[in-house]
Amino acid sequence: MGGPDVILSSLDRAKTQWYHFTTIIIAGMGFFTDAYDLFVISTVTRLLGRIYYTDYSGPAPHFPGTLPANVAGAVNGVALCGTLVGQLVFGWLGDKLGRKKVYGWTLLLMIITSIASAMSFGSTAKAVMTTLCFFRFWLGVGIGGDYPLSATIMSEYANQKTRGAFIAAVFAMQGMGILGGATMSIIVSVIFRNALHNFSFDDGNVLSTPPEADYVWRIILAAGAIPAALTFYFRMKMPETARYTVLVAKNNKQAALDMGRVLQVDFTGAVDLTSTASARREYGLWSREFLKHHGIQLLGCTSTWFLLDIAFYSQNLFQKDIFSSIGWLPAARKMSALEEVFQISRAQALIALVSTVPGYWATVVLVDVIGRWVIQMVGFFFMTLFMLILTLQYYALRGDPCNDAQFCGGNHTAFLTLYSLTFFFANFGPNVTTFIIPAELFPARLRSTCHGISAAAGKAGAIVGAFGFLYAAQSQVQGKQDKGYPTGIGLKNSFLLLTVINAAGFFCTFLVPETNGRSLEDLSGENSEQPPADVALQAAYSAPYRV
Repeated sequence: MGGPDVILSSLDRAKTQWYHFTTIIIAGMGFFTDAYDLFVISTVTRLLGRIYYTDYSGPAPHFPGTLPANVAGAVNGVALCGTLVGQLVFGWLGDKLGRKKVYGWTLLLMIITSIASAMSFGSTAKAVMTTLCFFRFWLGVGIGGDYPLSATIMSEYANQKTRGAFIAAVFAMQGMGILGGATMSIIVSVIFRNALHNFSFDDGNVLSTPPEADYVWRIILAAGAIPAALTFYFRMKMPETARYTVLVAKNNKQAALDMGRVLQVDFTGAVDLTSTASARREYGLWSREFLKHHGIQLLGCTSTWFLLDIAFYSQNLFQKDIFSSIGWLPAARKMSALEEVFQISRAQALIALVSTVPGYWATVVLVDVIGRWVIQMVGFFFMTLFMLILTLQYYALRGDPCNDAQFCGGNHTAFLTLYSLTFFFANFGPNVTTFIIPAELFPARLRSTCHGISAAAGKAGAIVGAFGFLYAAQSQVQGKQDKGYPTGIGLKNSFLLLTVINAAGFFCTFLVPETNGRSLEDLSGENSEQPPADVALQAAYSAPYRV
C-alpha cells in the first residue's frame, strides 16, 4: 500500500476526536449565518412595507403599506440568485485553488454584506430597496460559497463510520439559524415595542409605525454578521484537507504533516514518496468518462435538490400568508408595525422549534444507521402525503371566512400540525441528504465543483419557489389578493402543486445511490486498484435497493 492509500485509509479508520467537533462548529457557524441571513428577511418584509410604502395621502381609510409585488420578489429572492452564483463560482475555486484558500473569503463576504445590508442608504423607498437588494445579492454569493466548501471539507475530514452524521451536523445548524433569526426578530421587536407607544393601525395609522421602527430591521439584519465574525479566525487557521493535498496537490508528506497537527492518526508509511496517485484515473467534468461514471449520479443530485428547494423555500417564504389564512395572525390593521414583526417571528420560531430543528437532528442521529437513501425516500414520501392531505382537506381544516380576513371554524391545530410535519420530514429527509450525498460521490478533484452544481440546481428551485409562489399563492378571487399582485391559484392549489413536486422528488431519488458505509475513494472510483467500470457502476447502484 502506497503513501496516499495509507493516509486515506487512516483518515477513514480514525477515531472520532475533538477536532472533528471543532470542524463541525467552524463550518456549522457558517451555516447558522447562511440560514439566518436567508430566512430572517421574511420576518421584516411587512415592516419594510409599512415604513416605506404606506400612503397617507388622499381620503381615509388608509391601509398598512406593503411592498409592491416586484419589490417583494426582489427583496425575498435576490439573495437566492446570489447564492446560486456563489455555489458555482466558489465550488469551482474550491477544486482549483484548494478548500482552505477560499474558505475564509466566503465568511468575510458574509460579514461585510450583512452589515452593508443593514446600512442600506437613501432618502426614498426606491433608493433603500435598491441598495438593500444590491448588498443582499452579494451576501447570497458568500452564502453560496459556503455550501460546497463546508460540505467538502467536512466529508474529507470525517472518518468513514460517522461521516454522514458529521456532514449532517454542519447542515443542521441551518435549522438553528432559522430559529435564531426568528428569535432575534422577537427580541428586537419586543424591546422597541415596549419602549414606544404601541398603537394599532386602526387606532392611529401614523403612530402605528414610529420612526424608530426603521432601526428594527437594520439591527436584525446586522446581527447576522456576529456568528460569522466569531469563527472567522478559526476558519482561516484550518489546514487543507488531506484528501485534497494527496489526490489533487499530490503531496503526501504535506498531508501527513497537516493532519498530524490536528488529528491523532497513525500515518506510518504515509510519507513514502513512491506515490501511486499517478495510477489513478483522472478525467475532467465535461469528459465522456465523467458522464459514464457519474453522469446519472449528478443528474440525481441536481434533480432531487431542485425539486426539494422549490417546496422548502416556498413554504418558508409564504409562512406568514398561511398563518394569516388560518387566523393565527391578527389582521394587519389590528396591529402596530412592531407588533406585526413580533407575531410573524413568534409563529416562525414555533414552527422551527417543533418541526424544523428536530427534523435536522433526527437525521444527524440516524443517517449513519439507516442510510441517506432511505431517509431521503421517507422524507419525500411523507412530504407528499401531508401536502396531499392539506390539499384535499384544505377548506375543512382552514374554516370559513369571517370578519377582518380571519377564518372561523375548521381545525387550525390539525392544519398547523400537518403543515409542521412537512417541515419535519423535509429536514428528516431530502433537505439534509441532498446536501450530504454530493459531498461523497464525486472524485476529490471535482468534489467541490459537483457539490456546487448540485447546490446551484437547488437554489434554482428555491428561486422558482420564492418568486413563483409569491404570485401563485395569491387568492383566485379578484380584489382579495395582496396589493399590487395579480390573482393567483390560491393556497389550496399551491399545496396541490407542491404535492406533485414532492412526488417527483421521490421518484428522482431512484437516480441516487446509497453512500453509507463506503469510503469516499470507493464511491468516487479513486481507489488505486479500480474495478472495471461495469462492476463499479453495478456496485454503486445496487446499494439503495438492499433495504
